Amino acid sequence: MSKTESLGRPSFTSEISSQFLNLCLRSCRNLRTTKTLHALLLRTGFFFTSPDFQTHLILSYATFNKPLISITNLFKCMDATDPLPWNATLARFCHHGFHFLALETFSLMHRASLPLDTYSLCSSLSASASTTAMVHFGKQLHAQVAKYGWSASVYVGGALIDFYAKSSLVADSAKVFDEIPLKNTICANALLSGYADAKEWRHALDLFRELQGVHFKSDSFTLSAILRVCAGMSAIALGRQVHGNIIRQVVFMENDMFLLSSLIEMYGRCGLVQQARLVFELVKNGKGKGDIVLWTSMLNAYGRNGQFDEVINLFDEMSTEGVQPDEIAFLAVISACSHTSNVERGIKYFESMSRDFELFPQAEHHACLVDLLCRAGELEQAWELMSKIQTRKESASCSSGSVSSWGALLRACEACGNVEMGKLAAERALMLEPENVGIYVSLSNLYAKCGLWDEIEGLRELMKERGLKKDVGWSCIDLAR
Repeated sequence: MSKTESLGRPSFTSEISSQFLNLCLRSCRNLRTTKTLHALLLRTGFFFTSPDFQTHLILSYATFNKPLISITNLFKCMDATDPLPWNATLARFCHHGFHFLALETFSLMHRASLPLDTYSLCSSLSASASTTAMVHFGKQLHAQVAKYGWSASVYVGGALIDFYAKSSLVADSAKVFDEIPLKNTICANALLSGYADAKEWRHALDLFRELQGVHFKSDSFTLSAILRVCAGMSAIALGRQVHGNIIRQVVFMENDMFLLSSLIEMYGRCGLVQQARLVFELVKNGKGKGDIVLWTSMLNAYGRNGQFDEVINLFDEMSTEGVQPDEIAFLAVISACSHTSNVERGIKYFESMSRDFELFPQAEHHACLVDLLCRAGELEQAWELMSKIQTRKESASCSSGSVSSWGALLRACEACGNVEMGKLAAERALMLEPENVGIYVSLSNLYAKCGLWDEIEGLRELMKERGLKKDVGWSCIDLAR
């Protein structure tokens, strides 16, 4: 017997370690490879012994749009007595945006009589807040929370507050907050952010003052929410006080790029662009040089105040500094090119997204490019672009971007009096959002410019039938400014 034969052939299981398979599964790029790894996991037995493998495999199938029935079959192989892999799967689905699958996972857990805990409840509430179609599910979860005595948990309470706030039910968020016996920073920040997102500035300020009165310790999320409130109200005096608070807490000033970006945004929205630039330069010369959120905040500050040449210059400076732009940065610079009628440069930036940075233009980028072409008077080219976009299957999340694109084309037709193309653009926009009052107003303005009074009367009657009214504009100023 040879030496090799005496040693024996290594088993298949020992040749492929669990660490190697885990790495392969995390790096999986297509459905075929996922199926191959699935087979290896079954053959080696790792699938049945490792909850981590089960979770990653389910997530991989979900990523490649594997039918739900196949994913549900994988769940049947998981331990029906251990909530750990189920909670891990729930959290991963939420993190990667598979909210429907997260709620399906929770339903399977419920049917398997697995015990509920803070992890499963918080993840499910987060998934329920992702779309208005799931609000009823979140309310059912609230009933479960009350039934099994989870209402006193600050973590579940914070998740409930966040769920109602993101579902545009801020009054319910406040009610949940009031019912929590021992409130903490998580609960307070959830309600504060809910008020800020709902533009209920006064309620947010009242809550913040109430928290300060009981010596509540603010963190970066608290201060970021208040900065958004200051920006919405143009409350510069309060915004400067928050800035002072940030400076006193050195740890925020040096490390929290998200908070400092909110500070730049606040100054930009209040019209203090030079102050925003001072903060930007201070942070950029420190630890924030390569932080893309910081750069995009400054780009938006310039754009919001009509300094479009500065947007283009800063974008080019960002590229020179080696900071890779993201979708938001490209949106800002293409918009700046649109406002300066710099068609050639705007198209160059648009094409650069996918060619140089592997970023795929979203509906908002197409809308911006259409606006760019329209402002330059290139209506035919804009129409061709929109027609190409329309032929593609767009997700529901892109519909608002498509409406804004058709709206941009409609406004351009209004400027030059092109009734035929303007009417077609309005029809396309109203197919996507039949109750978009802005489209009716723009079409009415186009008819008025061309003296088509009968068409205007017809539009008014149509709006009346559908119960639509033009939104009344409003604004507020800080009297102490």
